[in-house]
Amino acid sequence: MRKKRTYTKRLAHQIIQEVLENDIHSVASKGIVTTEEIERMLKDASEELLDSKPLNLKRLGIDEIALIKGKGNYCAVLVDLDTSKLLVILSDRTQEVIKKTLIWWGTEVLEQIEEVSIDLWKWYKSLVTELMPQAQVVADRFHVMVQINKELDTQRKQEKRNVEQLITKAKTSSKKAENEKTLAGINKSKYVLLKNESDLNDEQKTKLIQVKEVSSILKVMHELKEKFRTIFNKTNNWYTAVFKLGIWLSKAKQYFPNSNNTVIRWFDEIIAYFDNRTTSGGVEGINNKLKLIKRSAYGFRNFENFRVRCLLSWHFNC
Repeated sequence: MRKKRTYTKRLAHQIIQEVLENDIHSVASKGIVTTEEIERMLKDASEELLDSKPLNLKRLGIDEIALIKGKGNYCAVLVDLDTSKLLVILSDRTQEVIKKTLIWWGTEVLEQIEEVSIDLWKWYKSLVTELMPQAQVVADRFHVMVQINKELDTQRKQEKRNVEQLITKAKTSSKKAENEKTLAGINKSKYVLLKNESDLNDEQKTKLIQVKEVSSILKVMHELKEKFRTIFNKTNNWYTAVFKLGIWLSKAKQYFPNSNNTVIRWFDEIIAYFDNRTTSGGVEGINNKLKLIKRSAYGFRNFENFRVRCLLSWHFNC
């Protein structure tokens, strides 16, 4: 038994395993230990984790997760991309909070980091540049793709509104019928436009053809979106990527002005992807697991307990 504890280490180990698979309230409801004792067990188990620093960290991923969806409350997550393990979860994503943790890691850890994958947030980039000047900043390709899809969907909504207005203003039945046919083609097309074309089933492919037949601008934008994705999937070196992205930018300027500007601003960091094909895909996977923990963690009374639960999910020795 640990000092000042009323339960054995073996029982604590078993309870923690159950909590990691369920939640505090359901485990406490069995009547073996109380909620307060479970929280104490979690804190005891996490003492060494919270005081440890990363070992052999070469590729770091920085991202965030919403603590309360739609409320603007975010916490930062730092991940070892090579092992796909959560290293740190912080109560805030501000530059100051993340910087404090990185400085605590020390130069011995920071100097061995070779790549840092981030989303398109300039504060992450400036932080890496300041504390890890030797590391290559890599803009996560999936975050770039999100912006392109967002711009495509905005245009889809605009096309739909335009056609609806034309229907309202139509002076002849034939013109109204023509516009209604166009609207039918655009309706319920969000999924087929944004999803990877190679993943569409036969019914969805038919719908995509219908959309392209009634809207030339959505046709071009969808093809540009797919071309951008193909560049990342099938280009094996940065030199060829520079050439292909340059061509894409010249064609996309008219249709994707916002995404075009983003790619230009982050061009060096986007091209860095082609060195080792580093992405934050592992970070997104961890974020999904964190969301599951968050939904089942209604037994936690504060962020600290949530943080402990998250770290133990990856580092607890079962």
